[in-house]
Amino acid sequence: MKNRTTPLRILVVDDDALSLDVLSLLLSHAGYIVETAGSGDAAIDSLGNAANQAPDVVLADMQMPGIAGSALARALRARCGASTRLLAMSGSAPADETARAFDGLLLKPFSVEELTAAIANEGSSSASTNTIHHHPISLDENIYKKLVASMQRERLQRLYAMCLEDIEGRVARMRKYASNNEEDAFCAEAHAMKGSAGMVGAVEVRTIAAAMEESGLHADHQATLGELTDACERLRRILRAREIL
Repeated sequence: MKNRTTPLRILVVDDDALSLDVLSLLLSHAGYIVETAGSGDAAIDSLGNAANQAPDVVLADMQMPGIAGSALARALRARCGASTRLLAMSGSAPADETARAFDGLLLKPFSVEELTAAIANEGSSSASTNTIHHHPISLDENIYKKLVASMQRERLQRLYAMCLEDIEGRVARMRKYASNNEEDAFCAEAHAMKGSAGMVGAVEVRTIAAAMEESGLHADHQATLGELTDACERLRRILRAREIL
């Protein structure tokens, strides 16, 4: 894929609407032509349309309802052929046999630079970005500065407003799932929050969400949800101070 004069076409597949919007914004501003699908099944259906050209790259989340993982990789390969680069993305390292079905793996959160390297086959994992911060840093300054440099202020405001709204909605749903003892749904919300928060540099939110996904429902989960709400409010204050909200 080197020495191209036309932008690469990337199909992003993710069942989380905020993650899909964030990736689409970031990749579009990086100069890629971006198409999206909200599920593996939707991606396969769109690629089955004879009018649709196979993308140069497919970036697919590993944990989605319906077809996902190695089964999705096989179906994508059958539709796209050998020239399309298949990249998996995940908040945690998948099983080896699943990862091998793809051409590369990006661990969330990852930067556009890391994605570019994975497309060029210069590295398949962004594990170094999955650093856990043991102090309440609300906003990753490096990620924030890259976003400021890559998009207009109005789009940046929209991006962070969407992120905060998404966090608040997920916290509300997690409280409901906790009261109904629905641990799988509780952890699924934490997993989605972890991925989208990481992409916009919401470090403290991502760290708490990752811990909640790992621990599931426990005696102190209500207190942890309170910490998540507090982290969201700290992030909002920082963004307001910078006149982003």
